[in-house]
Amino acid sequence: MTIKVLIIDDSRLVREILTNVINEQPDMKAIGAAPDPLIAREMIRELNPDVLTLDVEMPNMDGITFLKNLMRLRPMPVVMVSAHTERGSEVTFRALELGAVEFVTKPKLHVNAGTDYSNEIAEKIRAAATARIRPPRQETEKREGPAVVKPRRAATASGDLLDHVIVVGASTGGTEAVKEFLEVMPQDCPGILVTQHMPENFTKLFAKRLDGLCQITVKEAEHNEPILPGHAYIAPGGMHLGIKKVAEKQYVAKVVDGPAVNLHKPSVDVLFRSAAKYVGNDAIGIILTGMGKDGAQGMLEMKKAGAYNIAQDEASCVVFGMPGEAIALGAVGDVLPIQDIGKRVLQHLSTRSVRAA
Repeated sequence: MTIKVLIIDDSRLVREILTNVINEQPDMKAIGAAPDPLIAREMIRELNPDVLTLDVEMPNMDGITFLKNLMRLRPMPVVMVSAHTERGSEVTFRALELGAVEFVTKPKLHVNAGTDYSNEIAEKIRAAATARIRPPRQETEKREGPAVVKPRRAATASGDLLDHVIVVGASTGGTEAVKEFLEVMPQDCPGILVTQHMPENFTKLFAKRLDGLCQITVKEAEHNEPILPGHAYIAPGGMHLGIKKVAEKQYVAKVVDGPAVNLHKPSVDVLFRSAAKYVGNDAIGIILTGMGKDGAQGMLEMKKAGAYNIAQDEASCVVFGMPGEAIALGAVGDVLPIQDIGKRVLQHLSTRSVRAA
């Protein structure tokens, strides 16, 4: 089946670049290109696209307002085309909260996009075409102004918790799933490392947004920093994140460059394999919504090392690719909806603590 794509962008050059990239793919076609959302509304009715690509700053109506209206009246898969700036990052995360499936950064302004950029666009359009579209959570819609500042305690967890490390992998649809998981985590939870497929300059803001929403401290990971209870560490875009044990009950984050793994950097497999090697049966692995297979083999290695693994269930995933691959390999202990994963992790930790006593 050919994926029909409608491009919405006020830049003629960007419209040309995206049209060329899309039409080069054997399984998709650019069926139209609109310079603003008002024209796009009529084209959606006439052309019935499978996926939209949507710019943010446009005349007559901005992309966020258009996205809100679209998700209320005619929900459909949307890939945001974001400026590679702090402002662009902020708006992009707002769009993901409102129901956009994925985002790509603005192409460089020349008509012949590079192969890597073309492949990235194509992959994300394919992911969007298979995605489950859900309305945003009501509390997210209503939240305005700065995030509520929550009191934080210094990390004083017990030795049992210091033994454990939680590792999380996600891709398409993962920004909201990671948020939902971390919001449940209490301040005395074990250290958490998260690999979310995301480009450079977006992960720092992603961590900052999560830090304002969660009881725990959330930050972008730094090389060789200690992994502390009550903290979550986000893999920096363009770098791999892993774990290393430096002493009994002492782990540090390893942030390293290197080739892409499963076409991704950061890669979930890199994180999960390091957890298998250095944390073993004290690790908890969680694989969330995402297209492709990144993390499945690493999760299998974690299981063989004695880790407890959870996959997000198909019904609550935006894209079931990564969890489905891990389940198919037999790497998963439990399959749960996203809203139950945090509770199940805390139950598992409680059970382990009782047994240790």
